[in-house]
Amino acid sequence: MKNGLLNILKGKFLVSDDAPKHWLFILFISFLATVMIGSSHSADKKVHQIAALNEEVKELRSEFVDVRSDVQKLKLESTVMQIVEEKGLFPPAVPPKQIKVKSENKEE
Repeated sequence: MKNGLLNILKGKFLVSDDAPKHWLFILFISFLATVMIGSSHSADKKVHQIAALNEEVKELRSEFVDVRSDVQKLKLESTVMQIVEEKGLFPPAVPPKQIKVKSENKEE
């Protein structure tokens, strides 16, 4: 067993008579390791992108809530009245009167 371990450490299995079989296996294992490393990097990259997008969604949602509350405040009648008064328009002192028009055309 000690001899076998020393032969492996010295690399004698790579130059022996059945070396092409070992080289093909080493190339296959190297290819699989490269694919595995590449896919793990790709997965990590996607995880970071998802985390960044989740943060952006949270920020946009909070900005939306802030803007919506500001718009609701601007739509209030008191706010509209204040803005219009600054521009020189005031509410009428006399309420409006309803005008009724009677039709002269009678259909038969």
